[in-house]
Amino acid sequence: MLRARASLSGIVSAPHHLAAQAGRDVLREGGTAVEAMVAAAATIAVVYPHMNALGGDGFWLIAEPGQDPVAIRACGPAAARATPAFYREHGHTATLPTRGPLAALTVAGAVAGWAEALALSHAWGGRPLPVSRLLVDAVHHARTGVVVSDGQAALTAAKWGELATVPGFAATFAPEGLPPLSGTVQHYPALAETVERLGRVGLDDFYRGEVARALATGLEQTGAPVSLADLDAYRAARVAPLKVGLKDGCVFGHPPPTQGVATLMILGLFDRLGVREADGFAHVHGLVEATKRAFLRRDASLSDPARMTEDPADWLLPDALTAEAARIDRERALPWPQGGAGGDTVWMGAADREGRVVSYIQSVYWEFGSGLVVPGTGVTWQNRGSAFTLADGPNRLEPGRLPVHTLNPSLARLADGRVLAFGTMGGEGQPQTQAAVFTRYVRFGQDLQATVTAPRWLLGRTWGAETTTLKVESRMAPDVVGALEAAGHAVEVVGPFEDMMGHAGAISVGSDGVILGASDPRADGACAAI
Repeated sequence: MLRARASLSGIVSAPHHLAAQAGRDVLREGGTAVEAMVAAAATIAVVYPHMNALGGDGFWLIAEPGQDPVAIRACGPAAARATPAFYREHGHTATLPTRGPLAALTVAGAVAGWAEALALSHAWGGRPLPVSRLLVDAVHHARTGVVVSDGQAALTAAKWGELATVPGFAATFAPEGLPPLSGTVQHYPALAETVERLGRVGLDDFYRGEVARALATGLEQTGAPVSLADLDAYRAARVAPLKVGLKDGCVFGHPPPTQGVATLMILGLFDRLGVREADGFAHVHGLVEATKRAFLRRDASLSDPARMTEDPADWLLPDALTAEAARIDRERALPWPQGGAGGDTVWMGAADREGRVVSYIQSVYWEFGSGLVVPGTGVTWQNRGSAFTLADGPNRLEPGRLPVHTLNPSLARLADGRVLAFGTMGGEGQPQTQAAVFTRYVRFGQDLQATVTAPRWLLGRTWGAETTTLKVESRMAPDVVGALEAAGHAVEVVGPFEDMMGHAGAISVGSDGVILGASDPRADGACAAI
């Protein structure tokens, strides 16, 4: 079995090897974990375009030695013109469109998040690397060519009927007029020019400069509601992370509008079940039932934090978790008719020789987001706004409102001095996979890479899956599968290494300075170390 990569000088974990290597090279030049992550984030936006883009959102957790992490929220709100009346005028009275220009209805926050994270990194002192250096790999790959991955080829073909007619999509990602084959080479010259300019004049140009004007013009030409004024008004924000205390230490996550509270609730509830063995019935059943309790609370009220009437920190108080855990039946499954949303996302982690650690997630929501490639820029725009509703409720569309996000990077400070950054893509599966990785590594002492590689499960719908069953990879022990079925779980056995289980990763920094990294064999990723 493969074991975790180890280093004393720094590691970057990413679901594409070129992104991991871009970050690793920045660390080698003396860059910080944040600078390495910006390099990786820009690169993966080019080489893994079905999963993320500059026109998406991002969320950061950044930890310095001995301090609680800083959270950066880089998700954009609904545009000023994005009102229910606007969509009624365009023939949408029941649901919002999920593809095309009208699905590109929120500001893209990722690039502003890069800038805010770099501002924090610069405050650490030292000599910061120029932004142009951090973006050099992204420019290089966009200009000289990207080899189409198996995942990109498969998803382009699978979603061709939805995306082929969206402005800019086919010209960018299927220039021969048909979905590309895996292993073919694509070039993104317009994106190269955009990224190169951001490196030369600064990231703020994406919102308040020539790039912003090009984006606004292109969005307006295609009929998308996002305007130059919306871009100009946007800023990423530093926010206080949520946290939950466990027997093993403290785990941190993002507050709403992300589902970070769900990950923390699952871990807090499982902590109270007293499970003593990994990967048996009690482990899997306990986490699945904890997931159900957390999702019921999440779905009832999670929204834009400015409009929530409950404080999600209250859900993580010890008495609240104890009371909720008492509702879990340790032998029988709670019936589960709930649905969920998909998503396309990348999680990446980085740690530098100074012990600074980053947990970061970047997304366009669905595969290729809205599918809209903004004319003249090469930038694919997200469809995160399709998470809004047109009916009354906690997530009704309003200008300036933040949509609910499945995105939630996690970071833990453990009682033994280790710091763990971990996360995954996978929509509804993100909290579930994070809980599996955390409990295997921290509670049960498995090797970090083994925790990511081991068979996983997923309750409900997520990326690439339409059913609401409990899906388990076929490598799971048959006796555990049988026990889950006997307990009333609607089990669906899937392949041995399924994309729907997410592309997870983790980085652990020990008190002795040893840095461990893991990446997911379900993706095209790697851990690159110096």
